[in-house]
Amino acid sequence: MAQAKTLGELKASGYTPRSVKQELRENLIQRLRDKEEVFPGIIGFDDTVLPDIQRAILSRHSVLLLGLRGQAKTRIARLLVNLLDEYIPVVAGSELNDDPLAPISRYSVDTIEKMGDDTPIDWWHRSDRYVEKLATPDVSVADLIGDVDPIKAATLRLTYADERVIHYGLVPRAHRGIFVINELPDLQARIQVSLFNILQEGDIQIRGFKLRLPLDIQFLFTANPEDYTNRGSIITPLKDRIESQILTHYPKTVEIARSITAQEAKLSDEQTARVAVPELLTVMLEQLSFSARESEYIDEKSGVSARLSITALENLVSTAERRALIKGDDRTVARITDFWGVVPAITGKVELVYEGEQEGAYGVAMKLLGKSIRTSFLEYFPDPSDTPADGRSGSDPYGIIRAYFSGGNVVELLNDGSNKEYQQALDSVAGLRKFVTGQIDRELTDEETYLYMELVLQGLAEMEVLNKEALHNSLNFRDILADMFGNEDIDFR
Repeated sequence: MAQAKTLGELKASGYTPRSVKQELRENLIQRLRDKEEVFPGIIGFDDTVLPDIQRAILSRHSVLLLGLRGQAKTRIARLLVNLLDEYIPVVAGSELNDDPLAPISRYSVDTIEKMGDDTPIDWWHRSDRYVEKLATPDVSVADLIGDVDPIKAATLRLTYADERVIHYGLVPRAHRGIFVINELPDLQARIQVSLFNILQEGDIQIRGFKLRLPLDIQFLFTANPEDYTNRGSIITPLKDRIESQILTHYPKTVEIARSITAQEAKLSDEQTARVAVPELLTVMLEQLSFSARESEYIDEKSGVSARLSITALENLVSTAERRALIKGDDRTVARITDFWGVVPAITGKVELVYEGEQEGAYGVAMKLLGKSIRTSFLEYFPDPSDTPADGRSGSDPYGIIRAYFSGGNVVELLNDGSNKEYQQALDSVAGLRKFVTGQIDRELTDEETYLYMELVLQGLAEMEVLNKEALHNSLNFRDILADMFGNEDIDFR
């Protein structure tokens, strides 16, 4: 449609008003018919959350997205804008973005009555039709709905009985658009009451004014179930007025989680050129999150955000990048030892229960990392507890490796060791390379071989075959029995 500049031109163009919910519905229908992606960038919800949202839009419902933190609730809300028309006409100068053929504000009604078909028209882009408010305890009715503006009354020389003295809040200013309230339970109960009319009757009241503004708004709310007990609740009458409540969830599989992390991690081209992250390590990162969600040390009701894996990947790459810069390596591959730099991304993303507080955030992070290592190790290599530890390579696949360490040898992997130092340390272990190449049933690159060699040492330490001692700037691997008999003062984990 050509953009009309006056009300007369708009009428001549054949424009017909429609509600925002009808607009969303009709545009969604067209997207579905054309097999177009409706919510780009949302991964893992194709068979669960997204169909529920589409059904709610087709039903013209207001929506409550209920889920733990880091489940893309706000991302989904912001993508609803893509279902709006690119531009819609509004009366120029209107505070409430009035439809020229269906005005509701005093200003627009008076302007059209005075100017008729010469009333100027502006065009409102869909990106401006989205209003988002984070619910906090200090939000007032005036913030959301509106109040009398004494300065406006004095400037215009009007009494408080004149509706032109009203300063409209965020909700009426979202007329003909999408209004989102994040963390709804944080809104005080008396403030939630102010939303009753707009959700049920479609209008609002301000102070003692008789006017009822028939607002046209698509509401979407987000809430965390944890908030229901910790900070507040959604009052029952308001919850009853929100037609569709949709439950979000964390990724169901490691592969889905990896896709989300790869999409969301903020890595520069310089970082990706300097640091390669093997698939094994990205899987281990996601296993950290999955383990955290099942850990007895972490509050299950609080959840573990997808941001844990995202920030962990960013820290992993940065740890390897820093190491390469220090050692003068033009390119490097991330290692399991680089996970020491991931710990800060874990400790700030989990809420500990009493048992977790006793372990400490760092201790819990190390336990999660240990579990991730064990899981990956047992996926590729035999369980050492199922093989006899008699040192005979014919019956024990780890026999040569065990014998190497039982002879008193120690392997040191430096946190900031160069590529050469890292490879030399792993190559020093008798039988390690041959063991890895014999167990992995595919052709390995040299870089992958060293990574799996490290995984064997890390895995044997987690399975208590070797002792792993974390020093200030390195990890030392040695025979656990030799240490027990040789030095009683060592503190083993």
